Amino acid sequence: MSKSLTETRTGPLRLQRFLARAGVASRRGSEDLMTAGRVTVNGQVATELGTKVDPEYDKVAVDGKAVTLADGSVNLILNKPLGYVTTMVDPQGRPTVAELVPTDQYPGLFPVGRLDADTTGLLLFSTDGELAHRLLHPKWQVAKTYVARADGRITEKQLQRLREGIELDDGPTAPARVETIPEGDDWTDEVEAREDNPDLLQLRPYRSSLVMLSIHEGRKRQVRRMLSAVGHPVTELARISFGPLALGDLEQGCWRLLTDEETTELEAVVGR
Repeated sequence: MSKSLTETRTGPLRLQRFLARAGVASRRGSEDLMTAGRVTVNGQVATELGTKVDPEYDKVAVDGKAVTLADGSVNLILNKPLGYVTTMVDPQGRPTVAELVPTDQYPGLFPVGRLDADTTGLLLFSTDGELAHRLLHPKWQVAKTYVARADGRITEKQLQRLREGIELDDGPTAPARVETIPEGDDWTDEVEAREDNPDLLQLRPYRSSLVMLSIHEGRKRQVRRMLSAVGHPVTELARISFGPLALGDLEQGCWRLLTDEETTELEAVVGR
């Protein structure tokens, strides 16, 4: 066990927290492992969620395999390309993000959240289940920012609907931060002036909009659904930031470890 973990430990840990810190699963996933009878402490099956362990003395195993706290968690970001599913193993044989990160060098890596196969950009990986749990929990409202290419020219009124929260089939969204990214010839004001005359709008040449949108929820395909709800289906989508982490100039298909400063900032946003 690392010195830093020993110094910060104030006493025995709840077993599910220990498993999350060890990168076995999120805290919720660790609870599921326990209730399924797959976790032992000192050779005895531990299903009680209140069970505590002392990492320095107790021997913990999952499915018979020993689990220990590593010398420190590993966090890295991947610039995910198109066509890869966010899973470490895919029964259907599709390309997975596991093929793009160093799982042999850093056992226990898993993706924090997911990006769809047709979405590119920043995907965070960690071996720290507790950190991942907090980053995805609604309590902490960790912002995720995307750039979307959407059909048609989005208007200020439509942007305002997104900023106020919009109704989807699974309920209203939280307010989003959203703005268009200028691309030269901007005729948005003219379109707004003609909104009461659809025939005039049809005479305009076909255009698209580049939109930057930040949300802190994690619903399935949420950005695509939000823009479709205001009449602008997404044709391209990339995540450019996750909390304090930015994609920067990292090339698609490449990964890099977080710096110490980035890790500190990431933990700070979730109260670690």
